Amino acid sequence: MQGENIYNKIQEIFGKSPGTLSILEEKVDIDLQMEYFEYSKTVKKNLSEEMVLKEMPDLFKPDYTLEQKKDLFARLASIENVKAYRFIERYLNEGHEENRNWAILALQESRMLLESKLLDENQVFISTGLGGKGTKLRYFVVLIHKQQEEYSDLQQKIVRNEFEISLKNCNAEIEKIDYQGTFATLLVIIPLKVSLKEIFRDAIRECNQYGDFLKSNFIVTNVRELVLKEIEDFLLKQEQTNQQEENPEQ
Repeated sequence: MQGENIYNKIQEIFGKSPGTLSILEEKVDIDLQMEYFEYSKTVKKNLSEEMVLKEMPDLFKPDYTLEQKKDLFARLASIENVKAYRFIERYLNEGHEENRNWAILALQESRMLLESKLLDENQVFISTGLGGKGTKLRYFVVLIHKQQEEYSDLQQKIVRNEFEISLKNCNAEIEKIDYQGTFATLLVIIPLKVSLKEIFRDAIRECNQYGDFLKSNFIVTNVRELVLKEIEDFLLKQEQTNQQEENPEQ
């Protein structure tokens, strides 16, 4: 997977001045996000603000089911009312774990609705499985050893140093580095306007000045952190695809 400048894509869709960008900071499963936003569309029909506000305290009733809470969160997020926003915020601040990620999505939607009304401009909501921070998105990156060997202590040090330097130059940062066999995996935070392909290729090129041990191709995703088997399966499928393209008659 190769990264690209997400901000450029946003400009293509919304124009040169897309408005206020709002990034979901928490890590929330993509499938759950899709479920939430599809469900949110259905509850907006024939919505009574008065009834929704009246039902708010039901979120804290012990006999209120998880499905009932999900429905109420989605309805609270659909009304332009600060009380609704504060109530969802209170639920999260008090540490309730039931439907927590659903409540996080509801809070984000409620915030955007209120900001759109107050600021009178487009609100562009960006959500990924790995979340982000401020105006930056979080990515999971996999670097592949050329010799199919485990990384030596020196090579690990080179990867950390060179990637820290490259990322720092564009106001990005490394949150975590791990080594899984012949793979180095990084969790990084990168500004929207930065070209992922360029920054990672530059960093790999710098690393290879000290032993030429990294492959130029890499994996980058903002959906989730991949486990070793997922990485191996992805690379195997990619190899099979390349072979089919080279030998279409086989």
